[in-house]
Amino acid sequence: MNNESRLELAPEQMRRLGYRVVDLLVEHFTNLRHKPVGAKALPQQLHGLLHHPPSNEPSDPHQLLDFLDREIFPNCLHVDHPRFFAFVPSPNNFVSAMSDALASGLNIFNGTWLGGSGAAALEATVIDWLRGFCGLPETGGGILVSGGSVANLTALTAARHAILNDRTEGAVVYLSDQTHSSVDRALAVIGFKPDQIRHLESDSHFRLPVEALQQAIQQDRNAGLRPFCVIANAGTTNTGAVDPLNELADICATEKLWFHIDGAYGAAAVICDQGRQLLHGLERADSLSLDPHKWLFQSFECGCVLLRDARQLKATFLVMPEYLRDVRKGDEEIHPCDYGIQLTRGFRALKVWLSLNTFGMNAYRLAVARGFALAEFAEQELRAMPDCQVVTSAQMGIVCFRFAEGDAAQSYVIDQMLQEGYAFLTSTRLRGEACLRLCTINPRTSEQDISETIRRVATFARHFQLRT
Repeated sequence: MNNESRLELAPEQMRRLGYRVVDLLVEHFTNLRHKPVGAKALPQQLHGLLHHPPSNEPSDPHQLLDFLDREIFPNCLHVDHPRFFAFVPSPNNFVSAMSDALASGLNIFNGTWLGGSGAAALEATVIDWLRGFCGLPETGGGILVSGGSVANLTALTAARHAILNDRTEGAVVYLSDQTHSSVDRALAVIGFKPDQIRHLESDSHFRLPVEALQQAIQQDRNAGLRPFCVIANAGTTNTGAVDPLNELADICATEKLWFHIDGAYGAAAVICDQGRQLLHGLERADSLSLDPHKWLFQSFECGCVLLRDARQLKATFLVMPEYLRDVRKGDEEIHPCDYGIQLTRGFRALKVWLSLNTFGMNAYRLAVARGFALAEFAEQELRAMPDCQVVTSAQMGIVCFRFAEGDAAQSYVIDQMLQEGYAFLTSTRLRGEACLRLCTINPRTSEQDISETIRRVATFARHFQLRT
């Protein structure tokens, strides 16, 4: 039997291919700022290149890498680019990328203690770090998941089980109109209908309003409904707003409601002084989502769900099928599959553990703090520009603004920025009006990057106004 039929490469072939991949990654991390921020190809262009069956005969992997490097990788947005300011960037690091290569190459199964005791123990350590950062008690715990969407789904499923015994009839959830769409999706998955979800209009600072929440809860109780859960934001995607966490926690304690905080974007900022001040009350959550692949600078995918009482996750998700009878040998053993929806799980914790230890927490604190400082610098630059309206001041690494009114103007600027390739940002809608936003959490972004990006945005906005 030849190597190909065993799906193997010879040792020297593996080394040569591995060195080639590492060289590609080193070149990416070293020279990314000198390249375009990415591109979006036409569907017919890529379908024409790719829409054919796989080869029946072996191909040279180096030629295949050449194809990918030429046709596929450039036609992606590089969310780790120092001038990628759109959505929420994921400015990962080389150590995180190498960790994923190790976890994938060693093909470590991290679902049970039997399958990967080392991986399960290391993940438990990382979870305990994150729990400690957020101020949750020692009873707290959780697991790593793909991202905020699954973290929110996992937490709210546990809340449904703990508070409602999985019966959603008449139960009501409260959140602001700034809450991430993943929460609505999660609520739909676990059985909540639209009329059971109260999207309260946010206040002048785009936060969940305390008085309106109290009124809504009382109205629903008077109507014979069952107020169940308040979902707060620790850094909204739109503006970086942080809901009044302590006041909301007080309401939940009084009303005996579950308090979930969606901190997928902002919760990790708690590791620096400025973030800790803004996130006071984070430690009072019953459940919390947090994405290390955002403001802890990890490669995709890496989200986290934390609960104040980790036993509630296990009470929700533990099943004991007969084919796992050899797995459970003692209460001291940790089985990550008991705490979420996945049995088969990758070794996500490796990259968090290795990169945080490699660079040290002081470096991470400085990197997070730089995201705050860059947004504040951007706001100063924007306020100095003629015809620029700052819509929301810099907060949690985000600033929103516009140079011209209307959807068409914002869309034109975005299209021109993407076509030019120097930098990329996106728009959103606040109080019914479209505006642009910068999310500045990449620690490798320079002040010059921001100044030049703003100058180009202003130029494209003027071009639009002259055309119209």
